[in-house]
Amino acid sequence: MSEHSKNFASSSLDKSIRFFLWSIIISSVLIRGFLAWYVELGNDEVYYWTYALYPDWSHFDHPPMVGFFIWLTTLNLHFDSELFLRLSSVILGGVNIWLVYRIGCKLKNCLTGLYAAIFFTGSVYCFVITGIFIMPDTPQLFFWLLSLMILIHVLPDRQLTARSRQLLLLLGLTIGLAMLSKYTSAYLWVAIGIFILFYNPKWLKTTELYVAILISAVMFLPVIYWNYKYNFISFTFHGERVNLFTSGVRPDLFFTELAGQILYNNPINFVVIIIALIALFRKKFSLNTDYKKILLLTSLPLAGLFLLFALFRPTLPHWSGPGYVSLILLSAIFLAEKNKEKKLTIPVPAGLSVILLVVGLGIALAEIKTGFIGQPATDDPTKLGKNDVTLDLSGWRNFGSQFRQFRLEDIESGEMSVASPIVVTRWFPAAHIDYYVAKPSGQNVIGIGELKNLHKYAWINRLRPELYPTSNAYYITSSRAYKAPDPSLLTYFDEISEPVIIKGFKGKKHVQNFFVYRLKYCKSLPPDILESMGFERDLENKFD
Repeated sequence: MSEHSKNFASSSLDKSIRFFLWSIIISSVLIRGFLAWYVELGNDEVYYWTYALYPDWSHFDHPPMVGFFIWLTTLNLHFDSELFLRLSSVILGGVNIWLVYRIGCKLKNCLTGLYAAIFFTGSVYCFVITGIFIMPDTPQLFFWLLSLMILIHVLPDRQLTARSRQLLLLLGLTIGLAMLSKYTSAYLWVAIGIFILFYNPKWLKTTELYVAILISAVMFLPVIYWNYKYNFISFTFHGERVNLFTSGVRPDLFFTELAGQILYNNPINFVVIIIALIALFRKKFSLNTDYKKILLLTSLPLAGLFLLFALFRPTLPHWSGPGYVSLILLSAIFLAEKNKEKKLTIPVPAGLSVILLVVGLGIALAEIKTGFIGQPATDDPTKLGKNDVTLDLSGWRNFGSQFRQFRLEDIESGEMSVASPIVVTRWFPAAHIDYYVAKPSGQNVIGIGELKNLHKYAWINRLRPELYPTSNAYYITSSRAYKAPDPSLLTYFDEISEPVIIKGFKGKKHVQNFFVYRLKYCKSLPPDILESMGFERDLENKFD
């Protein structure tokens, strides 16, 4: 083939790849946008809505970035529907596909980038958790990918060029933003440190390295400041979640975490990743040595660390999610290397990955809306739907409408007053109640109980009107996670009435029950939990 023919073929391939890439990005954004509009907010998502409702330098569970993203896309909660709360996930989900493509192009070629984009799209973590749901993982993955793209350009540079030095400063910024999204992003500096120490120590002699670290540290200062005010309570909370010395070895938790990592990253992706890793270690395909080290350092230790934690403590599979992106890139390189003719053909595993995701989403959506799979029958109304995880994403919107009618009847009969608040004892379903029930009816939600159960609601209490003597209140729970009113509530109220049961349906199928209790005559005001722990109120935050 002549040089002209080769160039023409290469140009034609690049155009085909770009067309395919943008088809993936656009269709992905449209599908995820529809699902973001159609499906109700989950437990965690609706809780992070409170981060935008009551912004702070940091929060009990996580740094503040997810709240800022919600604030931004809702225009300070002016548009606060599910779609607008999730809009940053929908948009960045498309941007992330492009970033993965660009990283793949840098690592090998644009065919690698396309394959990586397809596998990325097939990942439940990348498509759903960070691409539809609004979670701290949304901004984290975006800034993580930006950081990964920069460090692939910077770290291997043994000439320490001026451009690499400048990019290193930018890397300090992107990692700082990732750390403001989720604490685990700090691991990027660990991976960078290992690479520099063992493979390119010349960077240790540059001022830019230390300035970049300083930039990340300065950006993280708001979180340090907030934690300092509250005796580093957030770090203590997360430290207890991964404490290895409070229980014995738990193989059941380990295999649950492993199964979760496989499921969240798509079983097809996981199998290809394992095959690619074996091929890499057997030197069955070629990859720049520095790139190989970077991909392995930013992936395997992170996934392995949470598997180690899972031997002793409950963990969540999405914690290791960013690490799997590097493994997706590795898989794409492996498959692109097998495409000897460099033609635009989609590998069977990549196609199956997306098909499996689409089928899984279709089944999940049908179950959320119709309950066609069903749950074991029970005669206990407090256990109906107990094991149906899809109820975390459905039913609250309809219950909110039913409750508003029920409340109006209570007000008309004199049973309750317009000012009667809703009392909660746990952060979930407190946030669901707050968003779908209390907000539309103009009610106040008040948290009573321990900090470990209330989380941010301990701070929210300080920003809302308190209970007042002689007032009545509601207490709401559902059979999905039934929790009867704690007897300690009788310390503050004279009486807890028998519950009124409001049925929840998927289509015409009765799938859960909501229990509405009336708490009568407030005789004693609950204490300020934070004040009892020695944390005084900020004057600027005091409600008046």
